[in-house]
Parts: sequence; C-alpha cells; structure tokens
Amino acid sequence: MNARAEMPDVAAHTAPVTRETLDWVGMSHITLPLNVAQPEGRLQPVIAHLDIHVDIVNPEVKGIHMSRLYLLLNRFAAEQTLTPAAMETLLTEVCDSHEGISESAILRLTFDYPLNRPALKSDYSGWKPYPTTIEAIKRNNEFSLELSVSVPYSSTCPCSAALSRQLLQEAFRDDFANEEQISRERVETWLRSERGSVATPHSQRSYARIRARINPVDHTLLPLLDLIDRTEQALKTPVQTAVKREDEQEFARLNGANMMFCEDAARRLKSAFNQAEQYLDFWIRVEHHESLHDHDAVAIVSKGIPGGYTPLLQR
Repeated sequence: MNARAEMPDVAAHTAPVTRETLDWVGMSHITLPLNVAQPEGRLQPVIAHLDIHVDIVNPEVKGIHMSRLYLLLNRFAAEQTLTPAAMETLLTEVCDSHEGISESAILRLTFDYPLNRPALKSDYSGWKPYPTTIEAIKRNNEFSLELSVSVPYSSTCPCSAALSRQLLQEAFRDDFANEEQISRERVETWLRSERGSVATPHSQRSYARIRARINPVDHTLLPLLDLIDRTEQALKTPVQTAVKREDEQEFARLNGANMMFCEDAARRLKSAFNQAEQYLDFWIRVEHHESLHDHDAVAIVSKGIPGGYTPLLQR
C-alpha cells in the first residue's frame, strides 16, 4: 500500500493577492460551554458564543491557522474557568501560536448570565438571565478587558401619572358633588373600588445596557454581579421572576415611588457608576419600550474622561 501523499497547505505556500496587513482575521460564533468563576469558589455554567481573531502584521503571509485558534478555545473551555487572568493567558497562547504572523489577539464572548433572584416580599425566587458580553484584547503585550450587561427594569411615566391623578380627582369630585362632608370610611371604600382606578399611568419594560472598562490586574473575578446589582439598586424597579400577590403589590409601590423618564434613569445610573472607582470608564444606554407609542425613548451617558468612551448611539 502506498504511503499517503503529503496534503497540500495552500495558506502556507501561496503568496497573498497583494502585500497588505490585516487588522483582524479569525472565527465568529463558536459555541462552547464555559464556567464563570464566582465568589467562594463557586462556578456558574453558561453556553457561550465566542469570536476569536488575530491580526496579520506580516504582509507576506496569506492567512492564519484557524484550527490552532479553535483547538486553543476547546482546551480553554475544558480546562479553565472564566476569569480575567485565564483570558489573558489564552490570548497570550493565541499570539504565540501565530508567531511571525500576528502580534495581537481579541476574544469576544456573549452569553446569558443566570442569577437566582429573590422575590420582593414572599419567600419565592426565580432565575433571571442577563445578556452579557465580554471583550478581551491583547495588543503590544497589554491586556484590556471590557464588560457589558443588559438589565431589564420597569419604568412608569411621570407625565402619565400626573394626568391619571387629574382624572381621578375629577371622578372623585363628580361622585361626591352633592355631599359637603365625606367620612374617611367612604373615601377608603371609593378608593378601593373600580372608580379609584378610573385612569392608570402607563409603564413599560425597559432596558439598561452598561458597558464598562476595568483594570484586569485589580480583579480576580469578573465583576458581573456588581454591574447588575449596582444597576438594579440605582433604578429600584427590577423585573421580577416568581411572584405572589404581596410581591406584585410591592412592585407596584416601587414603580409609584420611582417614576422616571429615560433621562431620569440615565442620570441615576451615571451617578451610581461615577461613584464606582473600580470601573475605569463606562457607557450606558437606557431604552424605555413605550406602551403609549410604537417607538422607544432612549438616553445615553458616558463617564466623559479624556480618551474614554465617546457617546455613540450604539456599541
């Protein structure tokens, strides 16, 4: 039996069409299971979609070794937990695997980060997924890390609430127009009746997307939980999971106590993240998916530091 002929390697032995360098070359939407490192040694399994790319700084090289990137990602998923240090080591190995071809590498991960959140009043709890993106770059031997989370919340329109109160006032005046004195019991009964809800303010499911840059040296774990908690604590009306009537009532109270336009939500978040020194920079987009209109109300803020995030509409 003849020995198998050596298989051709076109990428290694064919000249490029033109002598140009390339910013990024690689693969996108690779699906792998990963474990996100949590406090106290706990792990949170996620199904992540990964993009891995390197540059081509040698214009004489036609292409990269994509199989090397894939195999490094497979080994990373099987052997490592997701931490800043582990991602930096991975990108160093990626650059080393393309010595003479590449000097920089970028890793982008997207996944739903699940958290078990307690109900507002009852003993129930439920899982809530938070869409998450992580972008890690190794360039000129420097490692940078950016995190992004999307946090849903409820927003009640202050203008709609004021208009509803006016209609409630008019209904109360009409129903008791012929009475000079009204007992407290009758007022309470009226308020609990359907007439007490003659008009209700509109509210909507809303989203805050936070993008933050951190110093990887300062973090042994990814501060995803802090990003989410800080956002929900600033807005005070997080979307719920399992609820009983007492939870729904408390949710209604929180919405009434925290009515906000998109501008109010953006200012709350900017103030909260300006007080968080662990974030070198941040960019925030809030969207109120309106029930009154068929369009969204949007506000955007950034930290505003020299050389930092510019206030783009999308990132």
